[in-house]
Amino acid sequence: MKKVDFFGEAAASEEKFCQKTRGKIRSLTVIGQIEGHSALSEGQKVTKYEEVLPSLVAFEEDETVSGLLVLLNTVGGDVEAGLCMAEMIASLRKPTVSLVLGGGHSIGVPLAVSARRSFIVPSATLTLHPVRINGTVIGAEQTYQYLEGVQNRINRFILSHSAISKDRLRELMTAPDQLSTDIGTVLDGYEAVSEGLIGAIGGVREAMDTLYAMVEGI
Repeated sequence: MKKVDFFGEAAASEEKFCQKTRGKIRSLTVIGQIEGHSALSEGQKVTKYEEVLPSLVAFEEDETVSGLLVLLNTVGGDVEAGLCMAEMIASLRKPTVSLVLGGGHSIGVPLAVSARRSFIVPSATLTLHPVRINGTVIGAEQTYQYLEGVQNRINRFILSHSAISKDRLRELMTAPDQLSTDIGTVLDGYEAVSEGLIGAIGGVREAMDTLYAMVEGI
């Protein structure tokens, strides 16, 4: 299988003009489903966390690169893998900006808020819902304690990297009247900003302008 390079040159047409005065920007694309410890079936669009993590280390160590633009259109996926990627993005020293273009669903929400500044286009959506488990589940108290612990980790990350309140986040995650087969809430771009999850409405232009301003220290 051909290895995917998740990093690409952002604003390539401007690179020669901007590199000396504004720095070089790299992009990280998170698409499809986030693959964790188990390989997903062929034919699915996936983002492999084991390829993203070393790429983030390389970005952090590359002195020729000044900032990172995270582009998101994901349906979510493996919780531990997604949260691992989000924690790593949040811990980078260099300027970071996230942009939700299609969707930032489920564990994609922590990724959407992991950068220092976040944007979302009006037509994009975020889906908030409680942690779910596929396959056989043991109906024991320990199972519920484990799920509660995972949910608390996700919530703490979202709360520490956005402006939404704890009570409002819980209310959106447990809303019973929006999803036909689950509980939770779907927010469009304007609603995501209004709720304090995402910083501002904007597209590539706004995200890039903000990232360059951060690089230049404006």
